[in-house]
Amino acid sequence: MLELFTVALASLLAGFIDAVAGGGGLVLVPALFSTFPGAAPATLLGTNKGASVWGTGWATLQYVRRVDLPWRRLMPAAVLAGAGSFTGAWALTLMHADGLRKALPLVLLAVFLYTLAKKDLGREHRPRFAGRAEALVAGAIALAVGFYDGFFGPGTGSFFVFLFVRLLGYDFLHASATAKLMNLLTNLAAIALFVGKGHVWWQVAAVMAVTNVAGSLLGTRLALRHGASFVRCVFIVVVGALILKTAWDAFLR
Repeated sequence: MLELFTVALASLLAGFIDAVAGGGGLVLVPALFSTFPGAAPATLLGTNKGASVWGTGWATLQYVRRVDLPWRRLMPAAVLAGAGSFTGAWALTLMHADGLRKALPLVLLAVFLYTLAKKDLGREHRPRFAGRAEALVAGAIALAVGFYDGFFGPGTGSFFVFLFVRLLGYDFLHASATAKLMNLLTNLAAIALFVGKGHVWWQVAAVMAVTNVAGSLLGTRLALRHGASFVRCVFIVVVGALILKTAWDAFLR
């Protein structure tokens, strides 16, 4: 019961972070690995996805109702995100991600510094594209980040948010809403793979799903109430924490 309470609490916090700016895996994945050190990594990752997909789905539903986005043009991109995630997971079975593990802190640091330097970045919603052009750029982002999610994973939501802000001209609130849709499809694709391999503890995932949705509900309401500036602040904090965590894993662990 203590183990279940620990991961349920971590799932609550992860749901909140994910709903606002992405990066909930920063909390939940380490919590699972430290609580169940003897479990197979694939099982813990599958259980994580089995829980977090519910919070992501809830956040997506709330954003769809409240944030004005070209959802019909973004849906093909979401499908590409799922396809990219499945392909990335398959590629992981053929090669190691050691090089990417060491490069990731540097990439995140560049994102962090760029966001700090561009103080107006993502504060106003000014889409750069429309129609087919917007769908094509969103699709390219979705496919690339989706592949990364399946192949490696840490910071996927944050990468989605940053690229939608930087390349599409969205503000942080609209970018976070769009990232939720993409993450929902990448999670579903990953779950399909994990379920096929029998790598989900459904009894643990069910409990974590409840608290993940609760955290997601709180995060989504705060993001919608306080807008892009709030999401930007949380994004900077999350990316900073991701830099420390990934650097530790890559160079000091």
